[in-house]
Amino acid sequence: MNKKRLYWILQLSGWTAYGLLNIYIAYLSNNFTEQQAVGQLIFIPIYIGLTHLYRNYIIQKGWLKQLIPQLIFKVIIACLVLSAIDHLFLLIVSTLLGSLEPEYDLNSVVIFMSILANLILYFLWSMGYFMYYYVENYNRSLKFNAIMNEAELNNLKSQLNPHFIFNALNSVRALVDEDPAKSKKAITQLSNILRNSLILDRKRVVSFSDELNTVVDFLALEKIRYEERLTTIYEIHPDSNKFLVPPLMIQTLVENGIKHGIAKLTKGGEITIKTDVENDILTISIRNSGRYLPPSKRKETTGFGIENTKQRLKLIYDNRASFSIKNELDGLVLTTVKIPDSTL
Repeated sequence: MNKKRLYWILQLSGWTAYGLLNIYIAYLSNNFTEQQAVGQLIFIPIYIGLTHLYRNYIIQKGWLKQLIPQLIFKVIIACLVLSAIDHLFLLIVSTLLGSLEPEYDLNSVVIFMSILANLILYFLWSMGYFMYYYVENYNRSLKFNAIMNEAELNNLKSQLNPHFIFNALNSVRALVDEDPAKSKKAITQLSNILRNSLILDRKRVVSFSDELNTVVDFLALEKIRYEERLTTIYEIHPDSNKFLVPPLMIQTLVENGIKHGIAKLTKGGEITIKTDVENDILTISIRNSGRYLPPSKRKETTGFGIENTKQRLKLIYDNRASFSIKNELDGLVLTTVKIPDSTL
């Protein structure tokens, strides 16, 4: 269920149930009046409105990202303010309904007890709201770790694939006598790729520049393997480096484009990595020669790349990131990823 929809269902049903419970308790007493029932019904939308404004304030001030010890004092103060406002509404509604009791104006103890009761009420609401967020965040973290474990294992399998290592080493060996300097560079590039795979930690995101360096090394090795059959083009926006991206995401998509596109073409093809930055959104476009076939039309299993990327984007950025892949004219496949600025 959509989180926003669930939030409003809980708000409306919870505060309505609380209001009806108060009416029922008042009905059991000997002093029950219709004004009391009407007052409780009026207070249902007041409770909903106050807590909704409080929720917006929590999000605006970034309280959900703070630790619990940092929040306790802030939450108590906020609940105290809400309780005072609640009591003010109580006086106004009671006056309009003609049910205001004299002690509310004169007896400070009654006023204090009323505010204290409401403070506890709003504090319980706060606990429920923060607990829901922390539990959901914890569940998302567990899912993310599971996806990352799968990504790491599959990536290691891909990078340490005997076929890949065999071809890479053969390409390097062919250069040893022909071009020693180039062979040394190729060995360095291969070691960089393997090291990045082996030391992959559980970070959700890495700098775009680090990810791009891995991609450059990977494509340089593939260039040795495919020679004239592979052309690489980079069009990188200078502001791209301020963004953070999921580790090995671009490399996985590039490898996918070569394996299922360029490698199947007799004349080979080209792969272009282009980035644009607009309105604090990084757009990564990967074009490769070939043709994209939906999973339902494929004869072979194509691996984890696309689905894994979609899941990681969803877990890390929720609905703020997007992924698409489609065929363009002239035998080109376009993969587009849009990522928000993580510093915002």
